[in-house]
Amino acid sequence: MKNEKNAKKRAQHIKKIRLEREKAVFMQVGAKIRAYLFTGILVTAPVAITFYMAYKFIYWIDGIVGKMMPPQVREYFIMYDIPMIPGLGLIVLIAALILVGMFAAGFLGKFFMRLGEWIVYKLPVISSVYSLLKQVFETFFSNKTQSFNKVVMLEYPRKGIWILGFVSSDTKGEVKQYFGGEEMLNIFIPTTPNPTSGFLIFVPKKDTVELNMTVEEGLKFVISCGIAEPDAEKLKKK
Repeated sequence: MKNEKNAKKRAQHIKKIRLEREKAVFMQVGAKIRAYLFTGILVTAPVAITFYMAYKFIYWIDGIVGKMMPPQVREYFIMYDIPMIPGLGLIVLIAALILVGMFAAGFLGKFFMRLGEWIVYKLPVISSVYSLLKQVFETFFSNKTQSFNKVVMLEYPRKGIWILGFVSSDTKGEVKQYFGGEEMLNIFIPTTPNPTSGFLIFVPKKDTVELNMTVEEGLKFVISCGIAEPDAEKLKKK
């Protein structure tokens, strides 16, 4: 009887060990499959989303330009069953913007630009919106002005806590006079993960630490919540 009981216990013990090993194997296989799945998502998702957004943007531009085309041209395409080439609207839009830029750079174009701005500035609400939009676009697209040119660190909102900021320009005019002519910087502090919102602060240049990373690398760092950290070796070479 004792031998039978001992044999049953050993059999149960062996079965238990076997089940635990099988469970461990299945857990390892499941963990690997889950890791492969997440890796696949990490690799394909950015590419897929980028191409999808590009496709949607091109499709949207094609739709707008298609509606602006003369009826005779649209009828010609329909009559001869000519399909619209994807991206044709975007090419037409870029060509139109280049032509507008060439016209605006000329003497006659500058005259009409000044005339149009004079009319717009006479309108109460529209003048404020136009002025703001013009400054924003000039900041990002004009060769005469600079947008963010440096990435710095500074202690904010108190000593011992450091934050990443982007230098837009040196502080000038009335604001600089208020600080007694001290060398100050206009620094934009972005929010994470949406760097398009944030706030502007004026900081003495001596209280900032300039970083070697580029503005693009700094923006990636902010958007990724600190995950996409710039390569230290590349920064040393700079």
